[in-house]
This record gives sequence, structure tokens and C-alpha cells, in this order.
Amino acid sequence: MTVHEETVATPASAFRPSFEAFYGRELQSVIGLAYVLSGSRSGAEDLAQEAFLAALKQWNDIGTYDDPGGWVRRVVANKAVSGFRRRAAEARALARLGRTDFNVPDLTPEAVATWEAVRRLPKRQAQVVALRYFDGQPAADIARILDCSEATVKTHLQRAKHALAKKLGEEIDHEDT
Repeated sequence: MTVHEETVATPASAFRPSFEAFYGRELQSVIGLAYVLSGSRSGAEDLAQEAFLAALKQWNDIGTYDDPGGWVRRVVANKAVSGFRRRAAEARALARLGRTDFNVPDLTPEAVATWEAVRRLPKRQAQVVALRYFDGQPAADIARILDCSEATVKTHLQRAKHALAKKLGEEIDHEDT
């Protein structure tokens, strides 16, 4: 570079997706995750919106993360477990009103029973199960999302599978832990 050439910096935002694009890409998946963790249609929407609002407020930082979706999922997973009881009554009331202005996964009666059992597991086990089996996240990504080791994720999956098998009277699949 000569003395007369100017260096033009490329802003970091040129490489960062817009919040709107991120939101559009992740919304349905995050609502689905929130739904299986909370068991509530309205609670799922609220959880997802709270997580996205938190991300928007911090988008200058969150948008630079390798996986901002993982950050949002962690917020949802943490809020879902802590807010379950409070939202349960609200969800029942809203369900009676027939509010269905967003999409949650269509679940068979067996799947509904399974996710109800998952929500009765200890907090981390429920989070790991939802992220793995509903959201399809690999163990390494779950570890990053929940800020724990991959071995811890695998331990929670194994314990959850044993507890669910006992509650639901099913065989355990050892291949996916």
C-alpha cells in the first residue's frame, strides 16, 4: 500500500445478518422449542418473543456470535422452566378463548403425553431433551447453547431417557446419546 492509498474498513455489520432476517429464519423453530418445553401455546409465543426481544436489545453483540440462534434458544430453555407454573394458568385461560394466531407443532396424543412427561423431568434434562429431539440439535451445539460440557449433555440425555422409559414404560434407545 502506498502512502496515498486510504484504508477502508469494512464494518462488522456488513457480515452480520440483520435482526429481521435472523428473526424470520428462527421464529418458528424457537416457538416450537418453547412449546414443547412449556406445554402452552400462549406461553410458547411469549417465551419466544421475550427471547427475541432480549436479542434485539443486545443485537450489536448477539449478532456477532457464531450462533445467535443458540443464544436465543438458551434464553427460551431457561425461561421455559422457570416460568412454567406461572404461564400454565394463563395458557389455560387463553386456550379457552381459542387463541391460535401462531403455529406450534401438531402433536399426536402420544407425543403430547411424552412432552408432558419431559416437562416433569429436572430442568436441564427437559432442556436437553427438547433441544435434541424436538429442535434436532447435536450434543456439541446443545452444550454450547446451555453452556455446559458435551459429556454433561450426554449424561442428562441418558438420565432423561431412563426416567422417561420408566414413566412411559418403553424400551430405551441407547444409540442416540
